[in-house]
Amino acid sequence: MEIRQLRYFLTVAEELHFGRAAERLHIVQSAVSQQVRRLERELGVELFDRTTRAVRLTEAGRRLLPHAREVLAAQARVREAIDELRSERATTLRLGTSSGLGTRLEAILAEFAGLAPHAQLELVTAATDDRLKRVRSGELDATLLRGQRDVPELELLPLWEDALMVALPARHDLAVRGTVDMADLAGLPLRLAGHARNPALYELVTRSCREAGFEPVLGPEFTTDQDTLATIGYGKPSWTVYYAPYAGQLTVPGVVFRPLRNPAPAMPTYLAVRPDPPRAELRALIEACHVRQPVPS
Repeated sequence: MEIRQLRYFLTVAEELHFGRAAERLHIVQSAVSQQVRRLERELGVELFDRTTRAVRLTEAGRRLLPHAREVLAAQARVREAIDELRSERATTLRLGTSSGLGTRLEAILAEFAGLAPHAQLELVTAATDDRLKRVRSGELDATLLRGQRDVPELELLPLWEDALMVALPARHDLAVRGTVDMADLAGLPLRLAGHARNPALYELVTRSCREAGFEPVLGPEFTTDQDTLATIGYGKPSWTVYYAPYAGQLTVPGVVFRPLRNPAPAMPTYLAVRPDPPRAELRALIEACHVRQPVPS
């Protein structure tokens, strides 16, 4: 039994005339008659009494009628649901994000809302490799990416650089300084996410330490903001780093955040996209990432 056959049956039942039913369906009358006959053969009953002067529903036709209407109504609801989903997808942009974006992300959201007021921006947080994989597959439209890396099949659009700030115990001698030299951190244990978890940050910080003339002493790995900063503030003296836009939003008892210099490490951020011509919403996102970005103090 085909949906088409039920539609033809229902139209004939409403018109009680094969010619008028064919006109409504925009097909020839013989096609309507043929499909109704096929439906009758499949069901093993006559659905219409046909004479040269009239067409009437049989008892079997009358019993089939409400079920045919129910099936066709269900099909219409399915189509409506799928059309609604397509419409939502057409106006929803899926952006991969990571932690530590701070005011940068807030500025992107505000700018995008002004540039594309009828579109929705859905934020997806996941590991870097997973986000890049989703952009390649089309599950994500784009992702913010910290640090330069080789990303086959994707294009990296440069956005901004974020300076790193050091998080220190407030009781430490270095905490009284307005800016901390990298070399002054030599010998103080560094709490940093491992290379496997965050290769871009790991390589930037360890390279900056070496440029300052020392090999960092790696302490326990960075776990969460709460646990790591609590340990820095009240445990054995150690240090970690935060991106300036995010550090400026943190107020943690026992911990201070200070800019770094000699060298002053900064992390570049990119927007990873597929090289296909972008749709309007993605063009708006790209523009939002470049316009009115806050400059961390």
